[in-house]
Amino acid sequence: MYKAKITALGCYTPPGVLTNQDLEKMVETNNQWILERTGIAERHIAPPEMATSDLAVEAAKIALEQRGIEGRDLDAVIVCTVTPDMLFPATACLVQNRIGAKNAWGFDLVAACSGFIYGITTAAHLVSSGSHKKVMVIGADTMSRIIDYTDRSTCILFGDGAGAVLVEPTAEGEIGFIDFLNEIDGSGGDFLKQPGGGSRMPATAESVKNRQHFVKQDGAQVFKYAVRKMYETSRDLLARNHFGAKDLDAFIPHQANRRIITAAAERLGLDCEKVIINIDRYGNTTAGTIPLATRDAIACGKLKKGDLVLFAAVGAGYTVGANLWRWQM
Repeated sequence: MYKAKITALGCYTPPGVLTNQDLEKMVETNNQWILERTGIAERHIAPPEMATSDLAVEAAKIALEQRGIEGRDLDAVIVCTVTPDMLFPATACLVQNRIGAKNAWGFDLVAACSGFIYGITTAAHLVSSGSHKKVMVIGADTMSRIIDYTDRSTCILFGDGAGAVLVEPTAEGEIGFIDFLNEIDGSGGDFLKQPGGGSRMPATAESVKNRQHFVKQDGAQVFKYAVRKMYETSRDLLARNHFGAKDLDAFIPHQANRRIITAAAERLGLDCEKVIINIDRYGNTTAGTIPLATRDAIACGKLKKGDLVLFAAVGAGYTVGANLWRWQM
């Protein structure tokens, strides 16, 4: 424990932007309703030629440059995504090759919106064990590829983006990674899913016609579960480590819906100034939201070296995760 820290952070979003006003022309909705219900004003959308690996590579390059190292210095590459370039090979293989990480092994990690939390949990343990010195964790998703833009309940929510962090050993006397609390609850699997494309429902003319390769969501069920579990997991993780809300310097949650974030934060008793929200500019980028929000927290001075930071997420599956770190960048 306490033997791993985050030493670099790189983020990338594609240049194209889809605003609420644009969506008004595509589906029956309006800007005011979207803002009130979700907190989202715009989201970045990748062009047709750009895939998840492209986003991931750009984010990884920024992190490597920030740290002043090259891809060959990495021991492992973990890509957290639900929108891989293809089912196989793993997107991690494509990223590893393009960033020149010739000495690294790696894999894709599928945990939906909790993916980045699960990724940094894994990296922290690899480094803390002493078996790895430099692990790159990338959360990247091109959600626009699996969104039905005739479904007004889901198309307003998602965007494309990526974020990468480098996890390395702490120096003498430093504290980085403190603890984690991750869960899964498969009983909620039907409430948020992409039905088509796997072994249960391979692609057929009928599955495509019935739009089964897009995200399907029971919004009310997901909302209630997300609020409850983000609060409970965060509360329990803090308590287990003898911290309270007053001890936190920053709370960086998955950016799925502003109302989910504020409801969970209020239950925790957090000062709103400590809660990082940037969903208005990016929407839900799935595995990319937490690194993107972390970058913005640093940029606005809300996350500084020595701060106690809590990351938390709930995603399809259901997956649930929370991490507690002493920030060392």
